[in-house]
Amino acid sequence: MPKLAINIPHTLGREEASRRLKGFVERLKEKHQDKVGNLQEEWADNSLKFSFSTFGFKFSGVGTVDESEVKMDVDYPFAAAMFKGKIESEIRETLTRVLG
Repeated sequence: MPKLAINIPHTLGREEASRRLKGFVERLKEKHQDKVGNLQEEWADNSLKFSFSTFGFKFSGVGTVDESEVKMDVDYPFAAAMFKGKIESEIRETLTRVLG
């Protein structure tokens, strides 16, 4: 399964960045419930395990919130490889907005 590794710097500190990401996941569930299915999240301290499906593709991964950076490692199916650039761009832009 292909992987994306995305690092987003921030100046919020670990707790505030975690708080914002938790709120973002809740909004994502509400706003895109018609496009995103089986959204699972499991927080342990400042680490997030997640999985979801969209447009017939299943994604999973882990996120780690550090003092000055959020790291996301996303596994995606080979069938979605042609959309890798778009997927990475969307994740990066969204996280930058949430942490900005």
